[in-house]
Amino acid sequence: MFRPKGITTTKMDIDFCEKYNMFPRGGIVLCAVSGGKDSMYLVEKLRELAPQYGFELFCAHYNHRLRGEESERDSRFVSDYCEKLGLPCFIGAGDVSAYAAENGLGIEEAARALRYEFLEKTADEIGAARIATAHTADDNAETMLFNLCRGSGLKGLCGIPPVRGRIIRPMLQTTTSEVYKYLEKKGIPHVEDSTNMKEEFTRNKIRHRVVPELRDLNPGFDESLIRCSASLREDEEFLSGLAQSFLASRYHDRTLHAAEFSALPEPVSARVLQLIVPFGLSRAHIEAVRNIAGAKESHAFADVPGLRIVREYDKLIFGASPPLELPKRTVKIGEITDIPEAGLKISCKFIKNCKEVHNSFNIFFFKNDSICGNMFVMSRLEGEKIRLAGRNCTKTLKKLFSEAKLNGENKALVPVIYDEVGAIAVYGFGIAERCKPISGDSVIKLEFIPASADTNTEK
Repeated sequence: MFRPKGITTTKMDIDFCEKYNMFPRGGIVLCAVSGGKDSMYLVEKLRELAPQYGFELFCAHYNHRLRGEESERDSRFVSDYCEKLGLPCFIGAGDVSAYAAENGLGIEEAARALRYEFLEKTADEIGAARIATAHTADDNAETMLFNLCRGSGLKGLCGIPPVRGRIIRPMLQTTTSEVYKYLEKKGIPHVEDSTNMKEEFTRNKIRHRVVPELRDLNPGFDESLIRCSASLREDEEFLSGLAQSFLASRYHDRTLHAAEFSALPEPVSARVLQLIVPFGLSRAHIEAVRNIAGAKESHAFADVPGLRIVREYDKLIFGASPPLELPKRTVKIGEITDIPEAGLKISCKFIKNCKEVHNSFNIFFFKNDSICGNMFVMSRLEGEKIRLAGRNCTKTLKKLFSEAKLNGENKALVPVIYDEVGAIAVYGFGIAERCKPISGDSVIKLEFIPASADTNTEK
């Protein structure tokens, strides 16, 4: 099946898929089909394997409505092709742009969220055991390089996981060149997404500029990345397995033995903490916990996002009461504002005649003239209300947080930006409608970044 370039036996590919139990013996596999070259390859390969494993193949296509007639063309193409093959096909659609604006997300992030929501819902309705997506070795290489540029750890450098829940990626060892050869040999049609050529997207820059240079330096680049990804993934799975085993046998009543934790190799202890505190944990937080675990003092504590970890004699207790408020801090243009309780800091800049305005959950552009007096950041004030841009309604912050199902600790550690009149933005939710700028306005840009990240307000 999915044969990496240079590997001459199919068994290697079947081993990869069976290692991760990708194909059920019987049941239903739902294949995500965009109509592009990769997904058409995947449909045909799954058709070949269905009799061998005894599963039924269904297809699903999601129309993001981002490319006008081209998006409609793709939907028609997939529907017609599946009808010709006699494959059941489910078509979904959504207004990605509106969803992005309502939820303070970037377009790509919003598209992915809606697409996977559709796939999971469809899988539930038909009782699918697996959802197959057409991520290739090339996609994985781009992800690895992208994460390398961001300074990711081992997990990020592994690239795209072969399995996540019931989502499977059988093509992670298949290159784009192999896909083209197969489609040409079999005469299988596909459609092209015109946005794949636009280099304003980071992934496209990596695909069109960086990867070709690396292939020029090393003609065996594709095979090397496949081997590298497999090796890194095995290391990550081994280290994560050690951390999970340690937690299963040692973590009781939110407590660990300090000496046992301190004796763990650093890569394992870091993963233990990441399993307990899955979001917002920086290298500095991990070091702080290691320090109190290995210290001679009998009493110490370390605060991580949403949690206080206390050393009491020979125990580490996770979940002692943390500070439940963010103190009021002034936010000034050209300065960095630290919010250590939330593991964040804020970069604040003034941009004259800003041409591109892209608000998201952690980057806010405020129309300069809309800000009344000074800006500051703190926890929500009781009874405070905000009318978020794109939502067409005014809500209290309490109701906003409750609808998002935030617990008491998380509510208290959500940074809220205020001016002298009231709330103008909420981290993770968006900005106030009264402050929303348009292209060409002079703006104040606030960016929330991890406390461990390097910052330079002059950039």
